[in-house]
Amino acid sequence: MPAGYKTVFSQGTGQIVEKKSRFIATIRPVRTKEEAEAFLIEMKKKYWDATHNCFACVIGEKGEYVRSSDDGEPGGTAGRPMLDVLLKEEIRNVAVVVTRYFGGTLLGSGGLVRAYQQAVKEGLKESLIVEKKAGIKLQAVCGYNELGRLQYVLGQKGFPVLENIFEEKVTMFVLVPESEAEGCKKALTEAASGRVEFMEETSVYYGEVMGKVKVFP
Repeated sequence: MPAGYKTVFSQGTGQIVEKKSRFIATIRPVRTKEEAEAFLIEMKKKYWDATHNCFACVIGEKGEYVRSSDDGEPGGTAGRPMLDVLLKEEIRNVAVVVTRYFGGTLLGSGGLVRAYQQAVKEGLKESLIVEKKAGIKLQAVCGYNELGRLQYVLGQKGFPVLENIFEEKVTMFVLVPESEAEGCKKALTEAASGRVEFMEETSVYYGEVMGKVKVFP
């Protein structure tokens, strides 16, 4: 899996006014082409009285699927410039609709490009952007006598323990960066003098959301 990528965690809306035309950018996280299309339909229904509802999306951890639409604006003045902002920011699994209410003054091709791009930037400012990092969720089983030593090692390395299950032995679920998984297992094995067993390893993405570590689906 890729080492990581940036994405939108929660929807954001920003707007600008250019020569009395109002541009409203709505940013939403999406994971599939179908979600992106449904989002566009939803925005067109919400802003049914708007002059244009222009669209762009980047889907896939490596940006495998991209699409944009000018929705009646002169070709290349809306959808593609919006898409360029998303690509430049390297944001994935995201869709944006910029709604325009015409103010009566023509902006020209260059003015339209700048307005649509600035609207997207304002929308991104109002969205919660997170960096998803590739990680491994380790399931480690140890005795109670070894628990303190393992917790010390994990604390020193800054690897969070997601959950502890206390039964006959202790089962720990530990989140580790993908690149450091083998080194972590080695350090825990040494700290426990070999008395730790690794039962399962699951590849996940994780990131920090409002100061807390979150594992993403």
